[in-house]
Amino acid sequence: MSTEEPVRLSKRMAELGLCSRREADSYIERGWVKVNGAAAVLGQKVTAADRIDLAKEAHEAQAQRVTILLNKPVGYVSGQPEKGYRAAAELITPENRWEGDTSRIAFNPAHLRGLAPAGRLDIDSVGLLVLTQDGRTAKSLIGDNSGTEKEYLVRVKGRLNAEGLSLLNHGLTLDGEKLRPAKVEWQNEDQLRFVLKQGKKRQIRRMCELVGLRVVGLKRIRIGRVKLGALPPGKWRYLHPGERF
Repeated sequence: MSTEEPVRLSKRMAELGLCSRREADSYIERGWVKVNGAAAVLGQKVTAADRIDLAKEAHEAQAQRVTILLNKPVGYVSGQPEKGYRAAAELITPENRWEGDTSRIAFNPAHLRGLAPAGRLDIDSVGLLVLTQDGRTAKSLIGDNSGTEKEYLVRVKGRLNAEGLSLLNHGLTLDGEKLRPAKVEWQNEDQLRFVLKQGKKRQIRRMCELVGLRVVGLKRIRIGRVKLGALPPGKWRYLHPGERF
């Protein structure tokens, strides 16, 4: 960013990875942000040369935000409840917490406020779903420039030749846009392993349709360095303080 192009302070703070834009506006309103030593105001413009400082209270607010990992079962939607289906977030209760959670974070009802999915799983897909209060985590996983890998096991029906497998790895187009290269290989005779760095709506199902396959089961087993592991269906755990995607 050149010094000739001022941008909104909240946008700049998000670009720097300090917080999300919405969090930035909240911090500015509370007087927790300084630009070049002076209290910031909402809507203020800054350049790359300006120094931005966050108050101790802002850092503490960030530290208290939690990220939750859920093994989403079939029949739950990732976001808001719709068409009579329940939202995955409804599974985040003390009773549904996995007994194997070793994070040592005490459950607090405040952890449910502002909890949003960082990436989706279709209603008929299962596996690792991330719900977070932290805008920085969400941006790192689903932002436009996110290169975080997502790994899936995909059960399919139909015939796939070498050319079709090659197209799944690179060469398909969805919504008029060429897809980024993927890693797709056979896991066993009726199951493929997909590793993607993007997440278009129903992307894997649509990719498979383009090469004559029908998806009959889809499970996400990894996001970045975080694996689903032994987390049982319908159970959740906290992301450990030392865990990173």
